[in-house]
Amino acid sequence: MSDMVVARAPSLRMLLSRFRQHLRDTFWLAPALAMVGVFLIWLAAEELDSLIVEELKQGGELDMLVELQRFTDDAKGVVSTVSSAMMTFIGVVFSISLVAVQMASGQLTPRVVRLFVRSRITKATFAVFLATFVLTLLVLSSYDSAPDPSALVSVPLVQSVLTLLMVALSLLLFVLYVNATLRLMRVGHVVARIADEARRAMAHLPETTDRAAADAVPRSGVLVHEGRAGVLQSVDTARLVALARKQGTVLRVIPRIGDFLVPGTPLLAVPDGSTASPGSMRHLVSVGAERTVNSMDLGFGLRQLSDIALRALSPAVNDPTTAVQALDRTVQLLAVFSRMPLGAAVHRDRSSEVRLLQPLPTWTTLVDLGFAEVRVCCAGNPQVSRRVLAGLDDLLRVTPPDRHPPLRRHRELLSENVGNAARTDADREFALSPDRQGIG
Repeated sequence: MSDMVVARAPSLRMLLSRFRQHLRDTFWLAPALAMVGVFLIWLAAEELDSLIVEELKQGGELDMLVELQRFTDDAKGVVSTVSSAMMTFIGVVFSISLVAVQMASGQLTPRVVRLFVRSRITKATFAVFLATFVLTLLVLSSYDSAPDPSALVSVPLVQSVLTLLMVALSLLLFVLYVNATLRLMRVGHVVARIADEARRAMAHLPETTDRAAADAVPRSGVLVHEGRAGVLQSVDTARLVALARKQGTVLRVIPRIGDFLVPGTPLLAVPDGSTASPGSMRHLVSVGAERTVNSMDLGFGLRQLSDIALRALSPAVNDPTTAVQALDRTVQLLAVFSRMPLGAAVHRDRSSEVRLLQPLPTWTTLVDLGFAEVRVCCAGNPQVSRRVLAGLDDLLRVTPPDRHPPLRRHRELLSENVGNAARTDADREFALSPDRQGIG
């Protein structure tokens, strides 16, 4: 019974991971917090303005009050102009974002839209623009029209200066936003971002082992998924390790991160006599609408790069240079994978005992993901076939001999595909000449 209590409550780390994931994929939170924050700042600025007026009135500095009132009256025109123009400015930025997202998803892959959604500079720009607009409305409501300086309650001096500073910050962020958006529309930058995300995620990968060690764990019983259907995004490894430690056994997660689960899908291999139930596993897995960057989802980066290359090779786009750029990063990621054991991730308890195994893609799976579809589509495109051959040759040089078979298999299949597509022997020879740039 105690094991079921442990299994039902997700760990704090799992909750924080889900919350961070939600924040990354949420666009409204930053603008909402910015508007609340600027309201609080405005209250403090208004109080400070009231204190300034009160001090000047007590000191008999009425002439100074008159000068401050003239300054704020001049600033009022600027604030009014900013207030009326800011919503138009926000509309322009929003239109730029929509066009950029549409172009990127159409020319590259819909999977890159998340780069725009997660862009910090985009969120910061919208947040500051909306905060500036709200601030201008609040400042305009603070102007005191009393003609007698001694009757003034507040002169929005600090508020006006704060508004001008927010306008300057908005202009600076707009420049940075345009620069960031233009970078996200460049193929080279997008594929580099995808590769960097995949490499950073791998830095948090736990100890790994080969598939044989994972398959050696006895599978006496199976718990199935009973939650909603969706893509498996993460597993609460801390709770599962604690559960396995209490039972003195080793558990094994059956699906890989990134697999699509439906109710009834086998989820966890458990030993005989386990007190855990399918319902108790519901809160130990995170299921979402799509795959995300995760240290356990090694194939997601390659999947995105393959999608970009395939879209570039389609007759509607016909952009082999983009495919070559995607292949550059595919080779980079596979070179990193070649130096690590693949098959399963190992999770240990505090005593360094193995308690949980999670499946990972094998080396053959990753190589197939990186090259299989592109190899089929590039048979009639010598620029891409030459780059694929150069990438396979580079990987053959950096990988240990036991990982050569899938690379050699794709090399042979590519030669066969190109031979069937080439019209002459000269064309075949040219298309099968390795070149890291494709055709210069």
